[in-house]
Amino acid sequence: MSTVTTAPATPRETTARADGGAPARLLSGPLALTFLTEFSSLTSFFLLLSALPMLLAAAGAGSSAAGLVTGSLLLGTVTAEAVAAPGIRRFGYRAMLAAGALLLGAPALALVPREPQAVMMGVSLVRGLGFGLCGVTSGALAATLLPAERRGEGLGLLGIVSGVPAVVALPAGVWLAGHHQDTLLAVTGAAAGLLPLIVVRWLPGRAAANAARSSLPAARAGRVPGGALRPALVFAAATIAAGVLDSFLPLAKGVPSDLSSAALLVQAVTATLSRWLAGRHGDRHGHAGQLVPALALAALGMAVMIGLASPALVFAGMVLFGAGFGILENATFALLLARLPEAKASAVWNFAYDAGYGAGPAVFGLFAARTGYPAAFALTGVVVLAVIPAARHRTGRRTGRRER
Repeated sequence: MSTVTTAPATPRETTARADGGAPARLLSGPLALTFLTEFSSLTSFFLLLSALPMLLAAAGAGSSAAGLVTGSLLLGTVTAEAVAAPGIRRFGYRAMLAAGALLLGAPALALVPREPQAVMMGVSLVRGLGFGLCGVTSGALAATLLPAERRGEGLGLLGIVSGVPAVVALPAGVWLAGHHQDTLLAVTGAAAGLLPLIVVRWLPGRAAANAARSSLPAARAGRVPGGALRPALVFAAATIAAGVLDSFLPLAKGVPSDLSSAALLVQAVTATLSRWLAGRHGDRHGHAGQLVPALALAALGMAVMIGLASPALVFAGMVLFGAGFGILENATFALLLARLPEAKASAVWNFAYDAGYGAGPAVFGLFAARTGYPAAFALTGVVVLAVIPAARHRTGRRTGRRER
């Protein structure tokens, strides 16, 4: 069954109708609490993301062990993302968010005493499951609580909330691990992960405004139409490049650690700002038209990274890539929401993010060993350019149609 309006409204038309009366209110109490759950779960995630490999190294484990811990985290995350949408349909937002918070926060307490590698891998796997559930549920719930005519702007605000933990919690976790504050690190990570349990009672169990959608047959609701796969493919190509930059720029020969840290910070800030601006622009003019320019910006940024010997070029490349990546974060999520139920859209978007982010570094390492880092960065830009045909596909421009 397909629910299609015969004359779908464009984002510009929708906004104009909303502006005929009082402007739609963007923020509400439940939405603010949803933003808080997103912030707290990401804070818990980033606190331990780099700290656990550091703790393993301090315990005498090799780099392969550190990689396995991160791999376990990613495995748990994508596994949870694959089952989150059916879980939300069956159990509702509150139950799934509470389950995610427990799985993300509670296992961190197992790290209070210094544990062996096997325990840390198990902790990472379970925390990945919790993070995947929290990420999909928070994203889907935020989408249901946003007014349709301001959804892009609201997703941009969600991007700002999501960006702060990466900027603050990641270096904080590294600092705590480097100063042997294992107990404080574990307790803080657990507290941040469990925080959603305090506010979950004030969140909707199910989205009343979307009751008609939840009545769709489960098998049909679980489908991902081709029109939705294209934005996911476009975003996955960008996350491949993001994972490559975050993982390998600090390792690139000739790039001092202070320079790589500052460049990654610039990239994160630029992406967060461009994501918000893209949402505001997309609400007025449509999101599909942003894809090709954003891909071009991201690919150009990767190409500029061929000049790793020049700090100015490194910063220029990170600004260009950050701008393109931030636009793609917002535009692809908005386009998925135009074609899928909120829970499914959030699950597909998060899966594309984490799968690309994890796969990129694994493949990049093979190329970098043969071509060197500058050429491998440029080749990654070619991967980003390769999905432009998918971004230009005609159905990718129908932002007013909702497929099931």
